[in-house]
Amino acid sequence: MDQFLMQIFAVIHQIPCGNVTTYGEIAKRAGYPGYARHVGKALGNLPQGSKLPWHRVVNSQGKISLKGQDLVRQRTKLLAEGIEVSEQGKLSLRKYQWQP
Repeated sequence: MDQFLMQIFAVIHQIPCGNVTTYGEIAKRAGYPGYARHVGKALGNLPQGSKLPWHRVVNSQGKISLKGQDLVRQRTKLLAEGIEVSEQGKLSLRKYQWQP
């Protein structure tokens, strides 16, 4: 696994239950500011059954970026952690954003 993936996965692994953060914030904390799209791409390639809390990552508008069944799956996981998410996948970053 390359250094970039190791760094971003290490950051994602730290996001506590009941909190979210953005693709851009992960890229910044991992030492790769400006690489938000690459974070999304890496998460899209996670193997089935990965233990990484990928569902705690949303876009900078506080929305789930996925569509269809994938949006439903991420929303369900977030709701199970007590995070209020609208049918459209919108949540409050002010309320739920991870502040390490």
